[in-house]
Amino acid sequence: MQRGAGALWRLTLKQIVEGMREGRYTCAELMRAHLARCAALEPAVQAWEHFDAERAMAAAEAADARLRSGAPVRALEGVPVGIKDIIDVAGMPTRMGSPIMAGNVARATAECVARLEAAGAIVVGKTVTTEFAYYTPGKTRNPWNTAHTPGGSSSGSAAAVACGMIAGALGTQTNGSVIRPAAFCGVVGYKPGFGAVPNHGTLDPWPSLDHTGVLARTVADAAQLAAVITAGAIPSDVLPIAPPRFAAVRSPVWNLAEPGQRECFERAIDSLRAAGATVDERELPIAFNDAHAATRTLMAYEACAHFGKLRDDRGDAMSTQLKALIDEGAAIPEEKYRDALALQRRLKAEFAAYAGVFDAVITPPAPGEAPGTLEQTGSPAFCTIWSLLGVPAITVPVELGRAGLPLGLQITTAFGAEAVALSAAQWCERVFAFAPLTAREQG
Repeated sequence: MQRGAGALWRLTLKQIVEGMREGRYTCAELMRAHLARCAALEPAVQAWEHFDAERAMAAAEAADARLRSGAPVRALEGVPVGIKDIIDVAGMPTRMGSPIMAGNVARATAECVARLEAAGAIVVGKTVTTEFAYYTPGKTRNPWNTAHTPGGSSSGSAAAVACGMIAGALGTQTNGSVIRPAAFCGVVGYKPGFGAVPNHGTLDPWPSLDHTGVLARTVADAAQLAAVITAGAIPSDVLPIAPPRFAAVRSPVWNLAEPGQRECFERAIDSLRAAGATVDERELPIAFNDAHAATRTLMAYEACAHFGKLRDDRGDAMSTQLKALIDEGAAIPEEKYRDALALQRRLKAEFAAYAGVFDAVITPPAPGEAPGTLEQTGSPAFCTIWSLLGVPAITVPVELGRAGLPLGLQITTAFGAEAVALSAAQWCERVFAFAPLTAREQG
């Protein structure tokens, strides 16, 4: 067995599985190392809504017994994972960041989680989310600086992965809820294309926008997780590609980018060009200027449809932000909602033609570093267009900003081009060579 088992939490997901195949440690040793890491950091980071060390250890010991019987090592054998607390795991609470759901215990496991467990992954617990995956924050802190938000709504998933509590996690994104927290916490966030992951057993109040995604420390790790939850629709191995052809898009919300993020984006373009990539700086067609307004219409109207009765019954236990969104949606005529859906379809077609000239589009994932507050989770504006389009999106960390927190780069491709998105992202990852939080022994 591997010596220094206490440091096994440092391993990437891919390294964990390789080590399992080579018999360098047991699932129980691996789990003990991660549980110790959780115990050490959870008081400061507060990534967990529900944490079940006993269940995780029992699953690890059962996996070891299975391997001793001669069974093959599965795709995610022994990998400790966290599940965003809007996704069901049988026997665990699904509280959705709301006191309204305090007593809700899942009777069945969501399909995406069942796929992870069938591949050998072990659920350590449920990670903190914002209220009903909207804007009101939970308790989680950014592990780079606990006075700063980790982003939302996949707050706990991003923070737990960043500081080595787990090797990977599930998150969801309606607007910017995988990409933004990943960027703020210096990890890889990957949102496969719309519909790639089944939403059965997952809170899905925004059916025109909701995606399930993954958070991990490397692009290869994200690919391996995504391959499992999409039942192989996404390749688990990232294929090497020639220097990519990128479109560098500042987007209609460039005015929201902070100076540090603008400088980071310019440096990233220079670094990619120096490494051999072709980067064409250009903007999206003018119709995309209406994308943010259309997204707001869809979110408000669908929030009213999903949460309207709950607001009537339990509005006293809802945040003012969510109630305001529901009320906004109640005032939207159906015709305006249908117009927003029509614009969504039009923009999807326009982007398919636009993106066909390039391997991928690069753009900021957020306005800047994680804001120095725990009262809000930061703006999702730089993610909105890509969520509306339903295209693959992935963010990789680039550098530390002026406040010492991560800044990232978002990579998107045409719908269905998942392999290209992952390959282009890994190409960028290698150029930037960002050292994650766990490698720096911070937190």
